Order: sequence, then structure tokens, then C-alpha cells
Amino acid sequence: MNTAQSLTPVKLDKKDLLTLKDLKPTDIQALLDLGIALKEAQRQGTPHRLLEGKTLAMIFEKSSTRTRISFETGMVHLGGHALNLTSDQLQLGRGESIYDTAKVFSEYVDGVMIRTFSHAMVEELAEHAAIPVINGLTDDYHPCQVLADLMTIYEVHGALAGKRLAYIGDGNNMAHSLMIGCAKMGMECVIASPKGYQPSVAIVQEAQDIATSTGGSVLVTDCPEQAVAGADAVYTDVWASMGWEEEQKEREKAFKDYQVNETLVAAAKDDFLFLHCLPAHRGEEVTAGVIDGPNSAVFQEAGNRLHVQKALLASLLSN
Repeated sequence: MNTAQSLTPVKLDKKDLLTLKDLKPTDIQALLDLGIALKEAQRQGTPHRLLEGKTLAMIFEKSSTRTRISFETGMVHLGGHALNLTSDQLQLGRGESIYDTAKVFSEYVDGVMIRTFSHAMVEELAEHAAIPVINGLTDDYHPCQVLADLMTIYEVHGALAGKRLAYIGDGNNMAHSLMIGCAKMGMECVIASPKGYQPSVAIVQEAQDIATSTGGSVLVTDCPEQAVAGADAVYTDVWASMGWEEEQKEREKAFKDYQVNETLVAAAKDDFLFLHCLPAHRGEEVTAGVIDGPNSAVFQEAGNRLHVQKALLASLLSN
């Protein structure tokens, strides 16, 4: 590995990462390559303190395991520091405006990662902040997770263009970001969700428009078998995401035919990858036989959150 060359941060056009629409396909590929190089550097014990002296503020309005640990650990590896903040620890929790918060944070830290409910809030924060803002998750998008998903598929299959990803389940933030990410990279993305739980029509159209220029495709169906047929990757998520727990019983009925199980995945390619953003509920959206089976890459995928986010942090915060 040519460390000096391969660990060079990516020059990105945008200050922030709010959705994968903010990145060109070449940007995404460069971030994946840098993430893989950083993963190898960590394995070899090669120092990569690309953000020496930099500080990332992390704001959490939603609970987190992977997002908090991967971003905080990533900043340590890069030679920087991360501040873990919840809204009740900030004046945001007492009504301070997003405008004022953005301006103050811009005086103190080098970047902000926020995990919250409202995507509009993240957009407003980025609009008024002079520093990079990274969307760690909103109700509409989960871009960092999809960067890790793409990295995992790329590591295992050696390519992204032309690969088929089937997503089975709720048309939520994961479905939205997967459609955009797959479209950007020239992949086929098929979303199978029951009627009433399908992804945003506007975001589907945006993803389809992107796919026309990359050779990819985006399709929404209510048939899981159609989605999984010939798939290189099969993806699912919990049926009731954070904020929708009160609908758990109702959603269990709506999604009962959308479980990713051994019968369903038999229609995928023999070497398909099973992916899940986690946490998973075995026996609900996926069987133990699939998530713990030989085709599962869920822990490699979770681990790649650390590496690709380090690539993103280095690229945004070092500019």
C-alpha cells in the first residue's frame, strides 16, 4: 500500500453531507477507496492522524450504538476529538434557535454530526453553519449507513455497477438512501414494500432520474419475490423504526409477508450478501438462519461504518 497516496482525503465539492445527492459517483467511489485504505492502515497499525487537533461535535436526539461509537472512535483514530452531546445538554433543548446554534458551533468546533428526526432541521443547521454538517440519520435519509453498505458490497463483489440490490420492508430512510446510493453507482435497486408503506414518490423519482445518467435502475414493487430474484445483495430493516414504535403491532400485520427468510432468499444469487443496518429483530424482519448464515455480512457492514466515515470526516474536516 502506498500510504501517502492512498490516505489522501477526497476533495469534495460540497461543504456538507446531508444526503447522497450531495456526492458525485466519483466522490462516492473515492470515499469507498479511501475507506478501504484506512481499514487496511488500521489493520497494519499504520498511523493515519489526518485530523490532528480537529474537533467534531456530535448531537444526538435519537439513541445510537453504531453511529456514536463509529464517529467517536473514528475521530480518535484520525487524531481528533469528538464531543458527545444530547439535545437536553444543549440550549437547543430549551428553545435556542437552529440559527444561533449553528453560528455558535461554528466558533467552537470543526464539524457537526447530527442524528435527529427532522431532515429540515439538519438542512437549516447546514445552511447557517460555516463548518461541515454530516447527517448521522434523519427520518428521511441515512447516507453514512449506505456508504458503509456500498463499501461492503464493493469489498465482497469487487464492483458496484450492474449489481442488483433488493430491499425488503418499510419504505423508510434506509430505502430512500439506498435508492439514491445505488442509482449513483449504476446499480439496480428494487424496493419491495407493502402498499401504504412504500418510499416517498418524490425521492423515488429523484433516484430514477439519477439512474438514467449512470446506467442504473430503481423500481418499487409490493412483491418481495420479484425484488429478490437474481439479487447480489438482499437488505432489510426493522419494521417499526425509531418514532414508530406505537405502530409495532399494526406493522407486524402489514409486513408479515415481507420477512427475509430462507425461502425468500433462495431466489437470490448463490453468493448474495445479506445486509441489515442493525439493530435487528430475529424472527421478525429476518430469520436467524439468514442473518447468522453464511451469506450474512452484517458485522462487516457495521464495521465499515467506522472506516468509510473516517474517509468522510478526513475529507470534509481537512478542507
